[in-house]
Amino acid sequence: MAESDEGGSPVFRLIYQSHSRIPKTDRPTVLAEIFSQARSRNKGAEITGALLITDHYFAQVLEGPQGNVEELYGRISADPRHERLAVLDSGTVDHRAFGRWSMAQVSSAGHADIPLHTSNGSIHPAAPKDLTPEQSKVFTTMRNAIGADTV
Repeated sequence: MAESDEGGSPVFRLIYQSHSRIPKTDRPTVLAEIFSQARSRNKGAEITGALLITDHYFAQVLEGPQGNVEELYGRISADPRHERLAVLDSGTVDHRAFGRWSMAQVSSAGHADIPLHTSNGSIHPAAPKDLTPEQSKVFTTMRNAIGADTV
């Protein structure tokens, strides 16, 4: 179920795509570093979301306080590991679609490539049947933008 911020206040959501510059041979190591850093930093910044990765593209959804999300996107924009960033959608939403996900990597077919870390520290895999309609809608937007397979 989607969650709002404490007190039920709206949150800011930003969805972007980019072209990966990470050489295929370096991807496992580099992506592991990205996820480790993202989970740690995002929790402190009250940011949740998911990252879709294909061989050549990234698509990511970030949710949280607007200033924190925009600051993170600014750092992401300057990261040399990708190029040609484009914002697919941004704005205030009534609640988080990914409030229980500190950050998750989702395969192009919609299955979790790695376990999801929830905001309370629990770890569990996600499957398409476990996604809310809103999460599925966001993932469809992301997949369509980068030409990933749809579920």
